[in-house]
Amino acid sequence: MVETKPAEVSEKGDSKKGAKKEARKAEKEARKSERKVQETVDNASPEEDVSVGKYGNLGLIQSGSLSPSRSFTDVRSLNRNLAGKDVWIRARLHTVRARGKQCFMVLRQREFTVQALVNVSETISKAMVKFCSNISKESIVDLEGSVVDLGKKGVAGCTQGEIELLVSQVWVVSVAASQLPLQIEDASRPEKSDDAESLRIRVNQDTRLDNRILDLRTPANQAIFRLEAGVCRLFRDTLTVRGFVEIHTPKIISAASEGGANVFEVSYFKGSAYLAQSPQLYKQMAIAADFDKVFTVGAVFRAEDSNTHRHLTEFTGLDLEMAFHYHYHEVMLTIGDMFNAIFKGLRDEYAVEIAAVGNQFSVEPFTFLDPPLVLRYNEGRALLAEAGVEIGPEDDLSTPAEKLLGRLVKAKYDTDFYILDKYPLAVRPFYTMPDPENSLLSNSYDMFMRGEEVMSGAQRVHDPQLLTERAKHHGIDVSKIAAYIDSFKYGCSPHAGGGIGLERVVMLYLGLDNIRKTAMFPRDPKRLTP
Repeated sequence: MVETKPAEVSEKGDSKKGAKKEARKAEKEARKSERKVQETVDNASPEEDVSVGKYGNLGLIQSGSLSPSRSFTDVRSLNRNLAGKDVWIRARLHTVRARGKQCFMVLRQREFTVQALVNVSETISKAMVKFCSNISKESIVDLEGSVVDLGKKGVAGCTQGEIELLVSQVWVVSVAASQLPLQIEDASRPEKSDDAESLRIRVNQDTRLDNRILDLRTPANQAIFRLEAGVCRLFRDTLTVRGFVEIHTPKIISAASEGGANVFEVSYFKGSAYLAQSPQLYKQMAIAADFDKVFTVGAVFRAEDSNTHRHLTEFTGLDLEMAFHYHYHEVMLTIGDMFNAIFKGLRDEYAVEIAAVGNQFSVEPFTFLDPPLVLRYNEGRALLAEAGVEIGPEDDLSTPAEKLLGRLVKAKYDTDFYILDKYPLAVRPFYTMPDPENSLLSNSYDMFMRGEEVMSGAQRVHDPQLLTERAKHHGIDVSKIAAYIDSFKYGCSPHAGGGIGLERVVMLYLGLDNIRKTAMFPRDPKRLTP
């Protein structure tokens, strides 16, 4: 018996090996069989494919005379109230995953997503499932499907998670390249993450900007630029209701509008010209022409070699100018109220977009007081002095000082927005009206969001003699701005205004860390493309 035990063990070992061998053989045969079936499907004639006419490439749309009669539904409108109904959507293929006889597709339309299921059935062939699984991500597709209410189960990761679409037709409208320079899932990943999430791929800023078209497709970016459009609309609407007129000013000018050397010089026929640093001179000339209240939205150029988180060489300026009766605070407080109107509009009308940005970036709610908080420049200096930072009476605030003051104001007054009034005259442009009671100060103001300046403004000098003196003091060739100075020789109402950087307003309202996130195609000293 002792001698038979090894034999028994050997037999059991051989039996196990044989079983494994047979299992591998069966598995191999199964795969071989599946390949044969697939080859049969691939080589099937149209008559054998039950889904013929329900999928494929739509072909190049060239606006032919005959178009399919289809009514499309927006992805954002899909909900369980449409359960059981057939809908057509046109969207991008965000992700695709094949599993057996099924293909799961996530379709994205701007910041909204929905899952679609292609399932082998009496009317859906394996060939159709395979076709769908091979569509490259980011391709644009037309898809018909029945809305299915998923109940409590839902689809994690989709904005329209309470439903899915059971697909009946899929047509490729525009094919995307199979190799993408960045994946939308990676570019959409939340910046804040746990240890496990931090190991996943992230897309750096230069890669995003080099491939901006793809980067702009992320839900957060879609929301940012819709919100930015909202700021422009609210700016226009608020001022229009108050009697302002929108004007359009030259961007090619004969002299630097702000003084100094931070201008782009361009050849202009046999001479030279400059790209406008602001529409300042022309806003004032419009006031002299009796328009009383004007605003403009347009490109502003600054030749500053500043590679910071908040500077661009080209940005969108929201500028306004307004005649007043006796005191420039009439204008300053009008601008403050306008900002509040914008903040309220964003809060009340763009909650969905703000939430979409918050899914990727850390967005703290923006706080503000109504009416806005107004501090004098010297009050701001006093707050900084209490915190150990001394600012000279004729010095401008540095960026670190601005940020610190913003934190101090937030802690004391619980507001992210405030106005700083009565800046030193020495740090303001030549057309700024001096303070009548203190020769070191000016009738000027800046407005701040989260401790960073978003608007600079002032009462303007509307007396031609004083204006000439101030221009010479700043070293400006008055012969080059003669038309500007002459416009005040024929009488002009006292007036004030300001210039706002659109991209900076959006960046700070959302609490983002870089202005390049709110510039669609940013221009800075190192970037001129795309």
